[in-house]
Amino acid sequence: MKKVLFVCMGNICRSPSAEAVFRQVVKARGLDKQYVIDSAGTHAYHVGEAPDKRSQKAALKRGIDMSAQRARQVVADDFDRFDYLIAMDKSNLAGMVALADASKHHKAQLMMDFAQTDFSEVPDPYYGGGDGFELVLDLLEQACEGLLEQIESDV
Repeated sequence: MKKVLFVCMGNICRSPSAEAVFRQVVKARGLDKQYVIDSAGTHAYHVGEAPDKRSQKAALKRGIDMSAQRARQVVADDFDRFDYLIAMDKSNLAGMVALADASKHHKAQLMMDFAQTDFSEVPDPYYGGGDGFELVLDLLEQACEGLLEQIESDV
């Protein structure tokens, strides 16, 4: 099993969207039984909550249902449980690796490192309008394809 964790700040917009998009990409390739996919936030602001309604609405337009997901906070043990810990931005990457021993930092990477784009980070759409959630999904779709290619080539 390959285990992938997506991480943003509150685990209600970007990382649950990444989790859902990656699930869809993996399933489309018939690899869903080979992956454990989850998401978490560096902060405990929304633990136990469903993804932001705007994230869910944008995802549903693309046939992705995120309604069963619930926010949780990333913990040090995640570096033992997951092979890949993928952060949406540099701040969350720093917060995430601060939890782990330096010998495990190689597991943590930025989401946009797997996409061909001018964006170095997945922008946080929380305080913006609906267009931000669409942009996040556009970026995640591209990055998730690249991430899957990378993981499958690592095997």
